[in-house]
Amino acid sequence: MSWGTELWDQFDNLEKHTQWGIDVLEKYIKFVKERTEIEISYAKQLRNLSKKYQPKKNSKEEDEYKYTSCKAFLATLNEMNDYAGQHEVVSENMTSQITAELTRFVQELKQERKLNFHDGRKAQQNIETSWKQLEASKRRFERDCKEADRAQQYFEKMDADINVTKADVEKARQQAQIRHQMADDSKGEYSSILQKFNHEQHEHYHTHIPNIFQKIQQMEEKRIVRIGECMKTYAEVDRQVIPIIVKCLDGITKAAESIDQKNDSQLVIEAFKSGFEPPGDIDFEDFTQPMKRTVSESSLSNSRWDGKSEPKPGSKSKGKLWPFIKKNKLMSLLTSPHQPPPPPPASASPSAVPNGPQSPKQQKEPLSHRFNEFMTSKPKIHCFRSLKRGGGGPEDFSNLPPEQRRKKLQQKVDELNKDVQKEMDQRDALTKMKDVYIKNPQMGDAASVDHKLAELGQNMEKLRLEAQKFEGWLAEVEGRLPVRTEQTRRQSGMYDTQNTSAVNNCVQDRESPDGSYTEDQSQESEMKVPVTEFDDEFDDEEPLPTIGTCKALYTFEGQNEGTISVTEGEMLYVIEEDKGDGWTRIRRNEDEEGYVPTSYVEVYLDKNAKDS
Repeated sequence: MSWGTELWDQFDNLEKHTQWGIDVLEKYIKFVKERTEIEISYAKQLRNLSKKYQPKKNSKEEDEYKYTSCKAFLATLNEMNDYAGQHEVVSENMTSQITAELTRFVQELKQERKLNFHDGRKAQQNIETSWKQLEASKRRFERDCKEADRAQQYFEKMDADINVTKADVEKARQQAQIRHQMADDSKGEYSSILQKFNHEQHEHYHTHIPNIFQKIQQMEEKRIVRIGECMKTYAEVDRQVIPIIVKCLDGITKAAESIDQKNDSQLVIEAFKSGFEPPGDIDFEDFTQPMKRTVSESSLSNSRWDGKSEPKPGSKSKGKLWPFIKKNKLMSLLTSPHQPPPPPPASASPSAVPNGPQSPKQQKEPLSHRFNEFMTSKPKIHCFRSLKRGGGGPEDFSNLPPEQRRKKLQQKVDELNKDVQKEMDQRDALTKMKDVYIKNPQMGDAASVDHKLAELGQNMEKLRLEAQKFEGWLAEVEGRLPVRTEQTRRQSGMYDTQNTSAVNNCVQDRESPDGSYTEDQSQESEMKVPVTEFDDEFDDEEPLPTIGTCKALYTFEGQNEGTISVTEGEMLYVIEEDKGDGWTRIRRNEDEEGYVPTSYVEVYLDKNAKDS
């Protein structure tokens, strides 16, 4: 099967077919290029996705990645990054092994095709030239034969005519002979050219054209083989990265299997454990004898209303919810244990006029506030404003519960010890360098190291003193934690009395220099609550009295804890003025209150509130 013998007369069709073959090859190159661009784009998007969800350095997200589920997610992100790298490898290999090679092959193929068809056209031109020469000699031979016949007929006519002179007859005879000689010469030339043409034609169709078409056939078959090899390479490039992709997927699976819910639960305990014991039972104190009250269902709730039998409008039963708190307030206490709302000062009654004078009765501590303080469990309570607005804590972390304080102190001690070790390593390195300088003075001046050694010694001494200070606090905390007597349980349960004192001081902006509040015996003695007002603890927390109104000048989105969202043009109640820190405390309704920037509202204080 040869194109030279089977397709000897299909030169133009072969030229079109080979051009189509090159177009197919270029189309495949374009396909591979687009595939590599898709792989690069996909890899880039995967890397961006992995980078987007990576934890940011020195942020709160880094602390979250101590949990096994977050570690597994981080491992998934890293594996996805490696997975993206394999797609980049696929793109690079396809570009180098297929696109570049095929592009170079196409250029070579075009050059070879051009030469082959150039030779074919040249052979066609040669045979056409020979054919034209043959046709020319044939026409000349035919013309000479006709001229010879006419000359012979003229001679015979002249020879038969008796009136013609002998000279004219001789002239006609000679002319006929010349014409016959010319015809014979043309005949010989035609015969020679015909033999030459037949030979060239045989060579053309049996030698030259078959050879040229055979080269074209080989070129076309080479193109077909090459595109098949490239398709195999295309599949092989993908197959080579499959084991690594499988490893990436196995890594994700292994990370998922490493998630330990028990370990995460333990980490939550370690992160938020306060170290306090739950408070013990509260002893019953009988006030019926000195108060001479008649026990009734409404005695507790109505004792504060000077004998009035009807409860205030909108009041709710106190015996349905634990412990004597509204459900929404209890839920807020349970869901926000770390930043308790400030205890509101008592007013004459929950339904009293907002601008009216306050009752001279001493501020009581509601049970809900005691429960809230127990949930927060902070040894030293900062001012409410400081808590809400991110005030700094003391150096010894005394504002934290014992267990959290111990962890912070231990972490600080470890950091200081690491810093001391770094300074010691630098000192040892400088000491060795100094010894080298002493032994080889040409390498450097040993005295130049003394200043640095002295500086390192001072730094080490400072760090050691700092570490000893924190170790002392740590020993103090660790020495107190194991003691779990009934007395300490009672102290833990009654801890809210001291906190109430601190928070009351916060409301009056009495803050100590370190951000915490001094707990002395005088404060505790001042906060002793008369037993005659025990019934106050059985009522709901009373709201702060309003001291005026305000209009929101701008919309404020209260996203931080302790703030409240307002809408431009909204009218609200003012319950606490700005005390120099740029915040005003407002109320929307009975259950919605918080702080807004003073510059966001226009305040209208009541005259009575200003006088008081």
